[in-house]
Amino acid sequence: MNNHHWTHLKLDHSIEEMGEISYSLIERLYPLCRSITGEGTLETLKILNENFDLNIKCVATGTQVFDWNIPKEWNIREAYIESLSGKKIIDFKHSNLHVVSYSYPVDKVVPLAELEKHLHSIPEHPDWIPYRTAYYNETWGFCLSEKQRQTLQDEHYRVCIDSDLKDGHLHYGDYFIPGESRDEFLIFTHICHPSLCNDNLSGIAIATQLAKILSSQTSLNKSYRFVFAPATIGSITWLHQNQDSLHNIRAGLVLAVAGDAGPLTYKKNRNKECYTDQLVEHVLAANGRPYKTVAFSPYGYDERQFCSPGINLPIGSLMRTPNGCYPEYHTSADNLGLVQPEYLADTISAYLDVINIFENNAIFLNQSPFGEPQLGKRGLYRKTGGENIERSILAKLWVLNLSDGEHSLLEIAERANMHFSEIQVAAEELYSTDLLELTT
Repeated sequence: MNNHHWTHLKLDHSIEEMGEISYSLIERLYPLCRSITGEGTLETLKILNENFDLNIKCVATGTQVFDWNIPKEWNIREAYIESLSGKKIIDFKHSNLHVVSYSYPVDKVVPLAELEKHLHSIPEHPDWIPYRTAYYNETWGFCLSEKQRQTLQDEHYRVCIDSDLKDGHLHYGDYFIPGESRDEFLIFTHICHPSLCNDNLSGIAIATQLAKILSSQTSLNKSYRFVFAPATIGSITWLHQNQDSLHNIRAGLVLAVAGDAGPLTYKKNRNKECYTDQLVEHVLAANGRPYKTVAFSPYGYDERQFCSPGINLPIGSLMRTPNGCYPEYHTSADNLGLVQPEYLADTISAYLDVINIFENNAIFLNQSPFGEPQLGKRGLYRKTGGENIERSILAKLWVLNLSDGEHSLLEIAERANMHFSEIQVAAEELYSTDLLELTT
């Protein structure tokens, strides 16, 4: 008996409005100082928890997760460089990029020659502040623009970093939306970067919108999981703590650098045959806009953790301009002007198209396989013949011909050189007249 449920995602806002809403969340999160641990990262998760019931996990310092250990928790209250006369040259209050993340506390007067060893700037972009980290190295440092650096002429300066590195916790958020099937789509986005908009407030904001959309649906065929965690150590921690349920993941994406003006770009899975690759590449080819695909590399974002040989999940990365491939990357120029609502909306639209295919893709059996079934008596064919065949009818013929229990609707769309949406509509009409039966 036919009892298949077709999902048509209901949206409370237009795609354009969701771009604006995502941008507003970016504006709110922008001032927070995030790192792989600490109060700023936890505050970010609490803000996301206003949108849905996010399960916030905490993992104690020293906990072993595969080959890693959870580091000490880092928090910072104040940091500056000032002249001996008391004039502040660099102040953490003006930009949280000014301090190398995980700098240990320091409060002393140092010669300029020593201070220079702890300074980072970008000579080719004299107005930009770089973003630097020292997660697993005990050191301290400041980041400043090259113009600011050139003003340092005194023999000595006072440096102050009021921070602490203590036993504490790493925090991440996990949000699961159950469907009728345990088959799961995973979206991971990293939350550890401070005031950087494309990398990765864009990913956080888009993932939040997608989670809100899926959680508002009355019923779903498949299950969905959103993980908001620090890069590298966060994904490794999540994988370590969820080993028993990883087999449910059938597809997934790492969501990052998703709000700039560059074309949509897909980084493939490590395996030559991957369901996620099929989903994303079909969407990108069908939307009619420029896009790029790049081969898997074990360097980049957290897809390399999900694609490590011992894990080997069907995860890719759908982004816009890849990390390290735009000049503003990891600098203060990755600001509220770099990301725009229209690009956030375009990325949201692509993700929704991928989710729609994952949600509705299935394998059917033609219930009238001996010759071509008579569509006209079922109201599925045009009333007059002779003219060129309509695409909608051609789609039905493709679905009937390849619904042999071996071809999914996505495979049929690829074979017919049609959009999945066209094949889905055809399948729904055929299914409603009992010409198709869902395989178990």
